[in-house]
Amino acid sequence: MTAIDIHELTDRYVAVWNEPDAERRRAAVRALWSADAVHVLQPPKEIREAAEGLGFDRLLLEARGHEALDFRVTRAHEEFVAPGTFVFRSRGDAGRLHDLVKFHWEMAPRDGGEAAGVGLEILVLGADGRIVSDYQFIEG
Repeated sequence: MTAIDIHELTDRYVAVWNEPDAERRRAAVRALWSADAVHVLQPPKEIREAAEGLGFDRLLLEARGHEALDFRVTRAHEEFVAPGTFVFRSRGDAGRLHDLVKFHWEMAPRDGGEAAGVGLEILVLGADGRIVSDYQFIEG
């Protein structure tokens, strides 16, 4: 596996969600994730509970491949970052075990203050150092 600085990787990961330029964001998606990578999101507890109330016993959301990943990142940017309300940032707690990287991120008010959301990211890296699987848990 390629030598990777996990703090640089997590900084690039978080930066893609904050990137305002669509072309740079698209290029960053292709640099971070492999062509057939999957991003799997476990939605927040209230969404999972609502789905369970409708008879769904497991709710996971997936985006697979560069086009879907670009759409996913773009929609999150449009909803949370572009209006000037929030910014995503790493909590600086990245750890690595073989091809796995884990870290926490937060969505915080752009002007400072308490985080409005927190998540745990677990990344599986390919031999080239790009993400092949990306598991996101919304924790708060």
